[in-house]
Amino acid sequence: MNLRETIEQAWTNREMMSYQAFQDGVQKVVEEVDKGRLRVAEPTGDGWQVNEWVKQAILLYFSLQPMQTWRVEPFEFYDKMLLKKNYKELGVRAVPSAVARYGAYIAKNVVLMPSYINIGAYVDEGTMVDTWATVGSCAQIGKHVHLSGGVGIGGVLEPLQAAPVIIEDGCFIGSRCIVVEGVRVEKEAVLGANVVLTQSTKIIDVSGPRPLEYKGRVPARSVVIPGTYPKRFPSGEYGVSCALIIGQRKASTDLKTSLNDALRDFNVAV
Repeated sequence: MNLRETIEQAWTNREMMSYQAFQDGVQKVVEEVDKGRLRVAEPTGDGWQVNEWVKQAILLYFSLQPMQTWRVEPFEFYDKMLLKKNYKELGVRAVPSAVARYGAYIAKNVVLMPSYINIGAYVDEGTMVDTWATVGSCAQIGKHVHLSGGVGIGGVLEPLQAAPVIIEDGCFIGSRCIVVEGVRVEKEAVLGANVVLTQSTKIIDVSGPRPLEYKGRVPARSVVIPGTYPKRFPSGEYGVSCALIIGQRKASTDLKTSLNDALRDFNVAV
C-alpha cells in the first residue's frame, strides 16, 4: 500500500494501529509534513485542495506518542509532542520563547519572535511571525507574510472535513487580528488591527457605489478594517461586527510602500 492507503485503512480500522507497518506509515507522513514535502492543504490551479488523509495521519500520530516530562528549570512541561530543532540548519531565526511543534513546516528565512506554531502548520519562506502570534494546527501561511503581534490564526484537526485557515503570499495581518474556521485571505491582502474573520463574518466591500458582500474569503489585495452593521433583535437594534474592504493595494508600488500607502490613504491601524 502507498502512504495514503495505509493511513485511510488505519483511520477506518483503528486496530490496524497495533501493527508496526501502520505505525511506521503514520510517522512517515508526519515526518513528510515536518519537512514540507506533504501538506494538509496545497494550492491548485484554481484554488486549494485539502488532503484529509494527511490530517488523519496527524490525529493518529497523537495516539502513538507517549506523554513525557520536560524540565527547563524552573519550568516543567508534560506533553506528547516533540518540538522542532536545528533552526540554524533550517535557516530559521527563532527568538527565545518561540515554540514550534515537530510536524510543523517552517521554511528558510522565516523569523519566529516569541510565538507558537502547532503541528501540521505550513509557514513559507520569508514570513515574520511576530510576538505572541499563534499559528494553529494545519494552518497554511504563504511566502513573505507578516503576522503582527498577537495575531491568532486558527487551527483545525477536527471535524475532519473542515478546511484550514489559508493566508496566501504577501499578506499583512495587523495586530490582534483573528482568522479562524477555514477563512482564506488571498494574496497581498492587508488586514488592519483587530479584524476578526470567521466563516459567518460578513466581509463587505464598501469601496464602490454599492456594497458587495463576501463570506469566508478576503479577495486578493484588499485593504480590510473592522466595522459593524445594524441588526435587529427582539430587544432592539444593535451593531454586529463585520469586516469592511475599503480599498485595494496599489499595483504601482512595491509591497512595503503599498503597506505605507494603506496607512496614509485609508488610515488603517496595523
